[in-house]
Amino acid sequence: MKNFIKKIIPPSFLSWYHFLLALLGAILYGFPSRRLKVIGVTGTKGKSTVVELAGQILKEAGYKVASISSIRFKIADKEWLNDLKMTMPGRLKLQRFLKEAVDNGCQYAIIEVTSEGILQHRHRFIDFDVVVFTNLSPEHIERHGSFEKYREAKGKLFQVCSKVHILNLDDENVNYFLKFKAERKFGFSILKDRIFLKGPSFVVKAKSIEEKINGIVFEVERVKFNLNLLGKFNIYNALAAICIGMSQEVSLLTCKRALEKTKGIAGRMEIVIEKPFKVIVDYAHTPDSLEKVYQTITHQLINSSTNQLICVLGAAGGGRDKWKRPKMGEIAAKHCDKIILTNEDPYDENPMKIIEEIAAGTKGELEKILDRREAIRRALCLAKQSSTNTTVIITGKGSEPWMCVAGGKKIPWDDRKIVKEEFKKLTL
Repeated sequence: MKNFIKKIIPPSFLSWYHFLLALLGAILYGFPSRRLKVIGVTGTKGKSTVVELAGQILKEAGYKVASISSIRFKIADKEWLNDLKMTMPGRLKLQRFLKEAVDNGCQYAIIEVTSEGILQHRHRFIDFDVVVFTNLSPEHIERHGSFEKYREAKGKLFQVCSKVHILNLDDENVNYFLKFKAERKFGFSILKDRIFLKGPSFVVKAKSIEEKINGIVFEVERVKFNLNLLGKFNIYNALAAICIGMSQEVSLLTCKRALEKTKGIAGRMEIVIEKPFKVIVDYAHTPDSLEKVYQTITHQLINSSTNQLICVLGAAGGGRDKWKRPKMGEIAAKHCDKIILTNEDPYDENPMKIIEEIAAGTKGELEKILDRREAIRRALCLAKQSSTNTTVIITGKGSEPWMCVAGGKKIPWDDRKIVKEEFKKLTL
């Protein structure tokens, strides 16, 4: 019914509906963002991690912080799971959340801002003080019509904030975001100097980078950071969070203390089982993020040619981004020794058809197991039977609490919980 209504109602009418609903929410709750410093984080990857890390930094600096991400909601010391299957809540819920943050004495609110949320004007009537661009790669292309329109949607967040912009200078799309006016611009980078159309006023660079088996190490202005996070991509996420802190006059030493206390991010390169083999759960659901996850595992955790990587994957979101399915199969074939394709969030699409489209991009041996629990069980059994050091990586859902299937039905789910349950059944 919802999709039918969308088809018969003109897009311009729907846009006005979303806009007016955003205005209504702001009026109803008294424009709460005016009594907070609001930070918006957008991009294709890393948004949730940046929200979590920035929240830790501001809390370490002595502030009360509220935050919204695809992982959780948090208001000061109260937190609860984001079980909406929606990263950025609807307009009324979002304004109500900000009002509750004000009522609980929060000085800051950090919001993960999505392109879908921007299309539906969920960012409207929120006074953003800081906006952050993490990176950009193809996603939701069918929804937006083209990559350029997807980028334009992200850019609208920077149009509504003229105070502080924080930008990933190493992303090839950064010049597009640099063109928007702001009182102050911060950039972050791990690469050598590049030429920009109009450079930021302050650049935070990571130097002396080391990727270790238990984390990442880097220096910013001679302050050494030792993070309990895996992957070079998490250096970018940490730098974005550091820039947020610095934009609010938080010292590098405070940023260091906060980030080094972080033991990991739920469902993001999360090691669920350590021994006798490693099992990792990650949210990666785009070709670029999948590639980076596999590279991180092979570079940081697998340091011998006798080691084996077993991959369990699907393709996020039935009915959308079909272009990426064979590409993800191709990436898995390049990095994984054994591949198990399984169900993820098919919605109303035939899940086996999705699996077949991923398989079209692979070459060599793979298994197709529709039942995701059975696929995870199979991966653990293969790891147990292996005579080599083995790592199992399960991607696509991370810490998501639901699996979305036909008819709008949501099945309670958590890859991490399923891994632990099936691991206990093995005779080790």
